[in-house]
Amino acid sequence: MNTLKRFVTENILPQVEMPGQYIGGEWNSIVKNHADADVKIALAFPDTYSIGMSHLGIQILYGLLNERDDTVCERVFAPLDDMESLMREHKIPLFSLETYTPLREFDIIGFSLQYELSYTNILNMLNLSGIPVIASDRSEADPLVIAGGPVAISPEPLADFIDIFFVGDGEECLPQFIALWKDMKRTRLSRQEKMVSVAQAMKNAYVPSLFDVTYRWDNTIQQIRPKIDGLPPLIRSASVKDLNTIYFPTKPIVPYVKTIHDRITIEVMRGCTQGCRFCQSGMSKRPTRPRTVENIVKLAELCYANTGHNEISLASLSISDYPALQSLMEQMNRAFHPRHVNISFPSLRVNEQLQFLPSLLNVVRKSGLTLAPEAATQGLRRIINKNITDEDLYNGVREAFKQGWNLVKLYFMVGLPTETDDDIDAIASLAYHVSELKREVGGNFGQVNISIAPFVPKAHTPFQWHPMISLQRIKEIRNRLFDRVRRKCIRIKFHNAERSILEGIFARGDRRLGKVIYQAWQDGCKFDSWEEHFRFQKWMDAFQKAGVEWAFYVHRQRDADEVFPWDHISCGVVKPFLIQERQRSFHEEVTPDCRIDMCPECGSCARSQNFCAV
Repeated sequence: MNTLKRFVTENILPQVEMPGQYIGGEWNSIVKNHADADVKIALAFPDTYSIGMSHLGIQILYGLLNERDDTVCERVFAPLDDMESLMREHKIPLFSLETYTPLREFDIIGFSLQYELSYTNILNMLNLSGIPVIASDRSEADPLVIAGGPVAISPEPLADFIDIFFVGDGEECLPQFIALWKDMKRTRLSRQEKMVSVAQAMKNAYVPSLFDVTYRWDNTIQQIRPKIDGLPPLIRSASVKDLNTIYFPTKPIVPYVKTIHDRITIEVMRGCTQGCRFCQSGMSKRPTRPRTVENIVKLAELCYANTGHNEISLASLSISDYPALQSLMEQMNRAFHPRHVNISFPSLRVNEQLQFLPSLLNVVRKSGLTLAPEAATQGLRRIINKNITDEDLYNGVREAFKQGWNLVKLYFMVGLPTETDDDIDAIASLAYHVSELKREVGGNFGQVNISIAPFVPKAHTPFQWHPMISLQRIKEIRNRLFDRVRRKCIRIKFHNAERSILEGIFARGDRRLGKVIYQAWQDGCKFDSWEEHFRFQKWMDAFQKAGVEWAFYVHRQRDADEVFPWDHISCGVVKPFLIQERQRSFHEEVTPDCRIDMCPECGSCARSQNFCAV
C-alpha cells in the first residue's frame, strides 16, 4: 500500500459517505505496474462513481486499453462534496482508483463527455488534480487532456479546456492514438508539436487550439478554419464497421457499492435509422450495425459467468428494430430464465410488433414497460418523423397488462416545433386511456408514470435551426399538464425547466461560452445535472459577469445559411439532408426507415452518393 492510499483509507474515508466508491480493488478491476508501461492513461468520468460505473463506454475502453501490454489504463470519478472538502483540506490531489496515482502523473487524462451539464465537473477535477484548467496554461510536464463521447460532436464550449477531442467511436480512434502517442514519446517533439502530429495523422482528432474562429457583425460565426497547413478542414467521426469483430468487455468491473444500473449491459446494435428529427444520437450514429444473435448470447454467458449479476440489459437506440429480436429473446430466455436472470430492455419503440414483445420479455421481475411516444398527436408525430400510431401503442400496452405488468412508463417531449395546447392536452388524454386499458384486462386502473422533458434543439439534427421555447412557456405547459391529470395512479415527472434551458445553451454553443463555464465554476457551480446542486441564478450571474447574452444561443431562430459552431465536425450525415428533413417537417412528411425503404441520401453509409469513407 503506497503512502497516499494509506493516508486516505485511514484518515479520510472513515469520514465520508459511501467510502466504497473511492477504494478501488473491485472484482475484475485491473492493476498494472506503471514501470512496465509506455503509456499511462486515466479515464475520467465527470460525475459520481455510481453514475460513471453504470456507463458501458467506460467499461469498454477500460478493458480495451488494458489488453495492450504497453498501456496502463485506470479510472477516476468526480468526488462528492464531503470527499472533495477533505481532499482540499489535506492537500490531497485527485487520484486514480487502481493505484492511487495522482492524475498529474499520467501521460493522458481522457474525459467522457456524456451530457452538457457535466462541464463544470471537468474543470473541478482538473483543478483538484493540480492540472491547469485552461489548456493554454499547461506545460510540457502536464498530462495531455483529451475528451470524447456523444457531446464531442459539438465541442466548442469546451475548446478552452481540452487539448484534443476525439469524435466518434472510441474503439476505433483510441488504440490508434495510443500507438501514435507511444511513438512520439520517444522523440524530442514538444507538447504542441505532438498535438499537431495527432491532428495531421488522425481524421477524427480535433485540436481546437489549431483552429481560428471569426465572427460576423451580428455575433454569428463567419468562418472556422485551421491555423496551419496540413490540417483537414473537416473532422470526420470514427465509426465501427462491425460490432461482431470489435472488443467487448466480458469481465466488466463489479462495483462494491450500488450503482444506477447494477447489471450486465450488452449492446446488441449500434445506430438507428428511424430518422426522428430531434434525435442527435439517431442522426450522428448512423448506420445501424447489429450483433449476431450467437455473438450476443455468447457475450451474455461470459459476462454472467464473470460477474454473477442477476439482470442483463439488451441495449440499443431502438431495440425493437433489432432484425432478429424474436430469435434473440427465445435464446436468451432459454439460457437465463432457469437461472432466474432478468432480461430487460431500456425502452421499446411503438410499432405493430409491440403487442408481441411483452410475451417475449419473459422476465423474472415485471417492474415496468417503458415506451417513448415523444408526442401524443399524429400531426406532431409526423413533424418529428415519429411514425407511430395510438392503436399500436394501445395494443402493446394491453398485451403487457395481460402478461402481468402493472406499470407503464411513457416519455414525452414538450416545446416541439409547431406544438399547440391541444398537443399538450393530448398527453393527458393518452395517459388516461393507457391507465384504463388495465381495467379492460381486469382489475383496477393501471399505473402510468409520465416523464416530460422540454425539447432541446441539438447540433447535427434537422431541428438544429429551431429556437427553444421560453422558460415561461415551459412552466405554463407544466402547470397545464398537472391541472389535467388528477388520477392518483398517473404520476408526472417533469424535467427541471431551468436545467433544460442551460442544456439548450451549451448544446448549440460556441467557444465564447468557455469564459461563462469558467466563471460559473469559480462561483461554485458543479454537479449541475443534480437537482440538489443546481443553482440557476449562479449561472445567470456568470453570463452577466462574462458579458455573454445567453438567449442568443437558445431562443433564436437560425438562418438557413448560418455557419454553425459544429459545421467543421462531420458525423457522416450531410447538411443538405438535414435541411431537406427540416423542410419535410414543415409539410408533415414522414421519411421512411432506410433499412426497409429507399436511401434518403443522408451520407452515412456507402448506399448514399454523399458517403465519404473515413
